[in-house]
Amino acid sequence: MTRERFEELVSAALDTIPEELAQLVDNCVVLVEDEPPPGPTLLGVYVGTPLTARGPGYTMVTPDRITIFRNPILRLCATDEQVLEQVRITVVHEIAHHFGISDDRLGELGYA
Repeated sequence: MTRERFEELVSAALDTIPEELAQLVDNCVVLVEDEPPPGPTLLGVYVGTPLTARGPGYTMVTPDRITIFRNPILRLCATDEQVLEQVRITVVHEIAHHFGISDDRLGELGYA
């Protein structure tokens, strides 16, 4: 799958986020990279300050970043439909971290 097509699927996954939640996302960008950094295989990662941890001193900061890793997802999936679903799960998982939701809670909700 081309990077362009993968990015289209990431965009489609973002479009599935309920509008009331999407409106709450603040100072956050979503990026696509081919591979995660060395270490455990990641499908995505959130780097930033969750909304629940921001206080009055949270000003003039660079945007939080959600990075979706293309190749690990492609290695897991055989069809475009599977890629779309895995990308959707990964995007929701990382956006949940932006909202301050832990990995344990995400596992309980089926987004581990």
